[in-house]
Amino acid sequence: MTEDAGNGLPGLHRVQIWLNDPGNWSGSEGMLARLGEHIEYTAVIIALAVLVAVPLGTAIGSTGRGTVAAAAAANALRAVPTLGLLVLLIVVVSPRVSIGAGIPGIIPSGGIPYFLPALLVLLILAVPPILTSTYAGIQAIDPAVRDAARGSGMTALHAAIRIELPCAIPVVMSGIRSATLQVIANLTVAAYAPLVGGLGRFIVDGDQNLSDPRFGYPAMIAAGLGIAALVVATDGALKALQRQISSPGIRIRPSKRPS
Repeated sequence: MTEDAGNGLPGLHRVQIWLNDPGNWSGSEGMLARLGEHIEYTAVIIALAVLVAVPLGTAIGSTGRGTVAAAAAANALRAVPTLGLLVLLIVVVSPRVSIGAGIPGIIPSGGIPYFLPALLVLLILAVPPILTSTYAGIQAIDPAVRDAARGSGMTALHAAIRIELPCAIPVVMSGIRSATLQVIANLTVAAYAPLVGGLGRFIVDGDQNLSDPRFGYPAMIAAGLGIAALVVATDGALKALQRQISSPGIRIRPSKRPS
């Protein structure tokens, strides 16, 4: 293993020292603060994506209209280069936003003009999987269930909200899980926008000065490990949530082999 020219310590040893230093975990620029920002950003982005994608996907799945257009749009949005679009929006959108205040504990003063482009980019990333899973889950419901709901006197809207969407919850949640994990991973790109925090801040700042003992590559590796751990923990939490909110009658159980 090669040694760092700066202090003669092997690279992994420097990472271990960084992780064991309490000063790197506390404060407004510490690991815990950046982790909190990462979680807050993810929660805001996924909440907005759900508000957009679930109603739209429910309408498409219930009526059968716009399926081809929605699928084409979702596939096109998945192909958008995240970093390139972020840079473009920072150049085009940020100068036109004159909001000087921030959001305490989340976005510093003057950071909203730069956070909005990152928000738009990550929404473009998060909406397609939730949209497609929502309308696919509703379209997969037995038409007899929909007919029975309509026959009992429910309106199309009530049937969609009270019958179709609950039946499609396992599929919808799979899309939400996929979108959440993509947002957590791609929030590192959002840190290229000035004044945007999250664990990606360590990676972007560290790339500017790899030899810095606090914000160099040990911080970059620590942030990467933190993002990986957050992805695993979030996926497990969403799996548990999916089991809790899914009706027992539609939960997917492993098949049993005949004895």
